[in-house]
Amino acid sequence: MEDESKGNPFVEYVRSDVLFSLQQFRTGSGAERSFLIMSQIMELLFKLAYDESVRARELLDTDDIAGALWNLRRLRHVYAMLSGAWDVLSAMSPAEYGEFREQLGEGSGFQSYMYRHMEFSLGNKNPAMAGMHGGDERTYRELRRTLAEPSLYDAVLRLLRRRGLPVPDACVERDWSEPYEEQDAVVEIWRTVYSERDNYGDLHRLAEALVDLAHDFARWRSLHLLTVERLIGAKTGTGGTSGASWLRRVSEHRFFPELWSVRSTL
Repeated sequence: MEDESKGNPFVEYVRSDVLFSLQQFRTGSGAERSFLIMSQIMELLFKLAYDESVRARELLDTDDIAGALWNLRRLRHVYAMLSGAWDVLSAMSPAEYGEFREQLGEGSGFQSYMYRHMEFSLGNKNPAMAGMHGGDERTYRELRRTLAEPSLYDAVLRLLRRRGLPVPDACVERDWSEPYEEQDAVVEIWRTVYSERDNYGDLHRLAEALVDLAHDFARWRSLHLLTVERLIGAKTGTGGTSGASWLRRVSEHRFFPELWSVRSTL
């Protein structure tokens, strides 16, 4: 195929010629076009969300709370775009989805490795989710790297410790690849931050930015559930998942758990 980017600075930079070449539809269904393109857009947004969360973590590691808050502000808009993708997909009828669903075979969004990078970077660590990509050496190696790195919330807890708050040793010196377990002592620290905003104004703003982010992610998951229920009801999902029932369980998860628990103490 002739390189359409030659002589066109915009196409050369964006590589829209390459992007369009990746949309290889398998049926004549118009709904398949919406499904494939929106799925590709979500994959790109997962990558952007991962990059922004890593950058926010790096800024927190240097005590640049203002810079991290700016990144988190931008990250919220990424999640707004991700939620908007479900508006497009939910416009399909069950009959339209059925026109191309069998072309997915064993494929499922559950298998997205970039989604796992994004989740791991925010703190939802699960080594088994990396293990399912063991057949691709490069992907598995990169996922294991993200799994072993501190998450955004790990960086927040280390920041609280540097600010003189009594964060337990187990929260700041641990195996980062293991799931984080909620700590009563951290709930109490956040209660102090919320109760003494005059002393901890920047930490209070950071706490609310994190809750905003967790809220936006939970909203994206909830819209995913609603879209699946609208398209296939209680049928088994693609890739062998249990469909809506599995998504309903997943949607109960909350990032940054102590920031949700502390609300019951204020």
